[in-house]
Amino acid sequence: MKFVVFALLVAVACADRLYEAPARDDSDEIAILRDDRVIEDDGRYNFDMETANGIVFSESGSPVGDEGAINSAGSFSYTAPDGTDVHLQYVADENGFQPQGDHLPVAPEFPHPIPQFVLDQIAFAAEEDARQARGEVSRSYGAPRDD
Repeated sequence: MKFVVFALLVAVACADRLYEAPARDDSDEIAILRDDRVIEDDGRYNFDMETANGIVFSESGSPVGDEGAINSAGSFSYTAPDGTDVHLQYVADENGFQPQGDHLPVAPEFPHPIPQFVLDQIAFAAEEDARQARGEVSRSYGAPRDD
């Protein structure tokens, strides 16, 4: 019985070592260089923040209408892990969140070229609709035959 208790105590001591949090290195802490916040009684606000590792964030907003909606605009910038400078500006209003930045993907220009097989299918469907309108085709595709 003493052996079982001793083995249990050893297991608990070893398990405790397995779940120790890693020691924090002082380099993990980033200094806040600037943190300015202004919140007005009428709901308007501004804040600006900057950290020692190059993150800069700024936003301002104000209430709109009687339903508590807030229009805001701001920007942030930082250096990505690959060394790329990232800058984003945005507006958030009744039209939703609208970001702008060189790093964001861009949709292809429209109208883009339509492949020929799609044009052929559209023409075929138009011919089929015309034949059906003239009474040349009396049944829908897949409908059972009456013969």
